Amino acid sequence: MADTKKESKFMKPMNLSDELTAVIGSGPMPRTEVTKKLWEYIKKKNLQDPNNKRNILPDNLLATLFGTSKPVNMFEMTKLVNKHLS
Repeated sequence: MADTKKESKFMKPMNLSDELTAVIGSGPMPRTEVTKKLWEYIKKKNLQDPNNKRNILPDNLLATLFGTSKPVNMFEMTKLVNKHLS
């Protein structure tokens, strides 16, 4: 019997914009992997606000990706990154 379970939208490989590719590498990749790689980048570059770990302090690449150089809340980040997935 074949498994007819529909693949989750989060697991569907997505095409990445040039701005997103500059930060996490080339795709396509699922949203879950995009989020994982973004957090790897943020932690490696020490871009979390030390006083509030939920806020990300964008470097030049993330500022280009997010469209702002102001601190971005981790929940807002998801919304901003969605614009770079197709």
